[in-house]
Amino acid sequence: MNQLVNKSVLITGASSGIGAVYADRFAKRGYDLVLVARDRTRMEALAERLRRETGVAVDILQADLTDAGELAQVEERLRTDTHISILINNAGASITGSFVDQSPDEVAKIINLNITALTRLTSAVVPRFAKTGDGVIINISSVVALVPEFGLTIYGATKAFVLFLTQGLHFELGSKGVYVQAVLPASTRTEIWERSGWDMNALPPTMEVDELVDAALVGFDRRETVTIPSLPDAEQWNTFDAARQIMLPNFNQVDAAARYHLVS
Repeated sequence: MNQLVNKSVLITGASSGIGAVYADRFAKRGYDLVLVARDRTRMEALAERLRRETGVAVDILQADLTDAGELAQVEERLRTDTHISILINNAGASITGSFVDQSPDEVAKIINLNITALTRLTSAVVPRFAKTGDGVIINISSVVALVPEFGLTIYGATKAFVLFLTQGLHFELGSKGVYVQAVLPASTRTEIWERSGWDMNALPPTMEVDELVDAALVGFDRRETVTIPSLPDAEQWNTFDAARQIMLPNFNQVDAAARYHLVS
């Protein structure tokens, strides 16, 4: 995508990891930035470096997106700041243990961040994008959305929501000039692991975050709806999606399939 003059990118979870690298890459493309995260100190250090190295303008919004009041402030910025042409929904979290071991409060917190906040921010900006006929939404999902066998039930379910939301918005907004991309990282070396209680040393080899974001931006420039940086053969995804579409005519039958008829 070519830079739009005086346009900016709002990035959640921007203080470290994937969000910080996205900030670096879009600043180098000439976009101004709005950084959103809880850690103001790290955002200020990142902002100072990017201003110095690229000359772009960088604003900081310190916010905990699980706090309704602070989330509302970011929503308002997205609704009213017409310079923001790209929203990157990157903020997210996971928790250790199986579903049976996780408390309702822990589960609710993950859902609030990974689903509710992401959806509300998207909802805040979409009407403006649709009206102007441009704009981009990048949603960070995960390959876990496709792999219930991994056992990360709540995290995977939230990321499956993000994937579905992205695909649905693609069909709703693509004809209106709005581009929506889901990025599905595999295991990536970010702080989400330690914050979630995982031991990085006990994990299998992980992708470096710079490589992940650079690959995701190739998909962005190609206007992919679903980008899976670790997938070597794009035809595997195409085959998977085609198999789903083959079933579509059968989802709207008025009678139950014969295989469900009781044998008398």
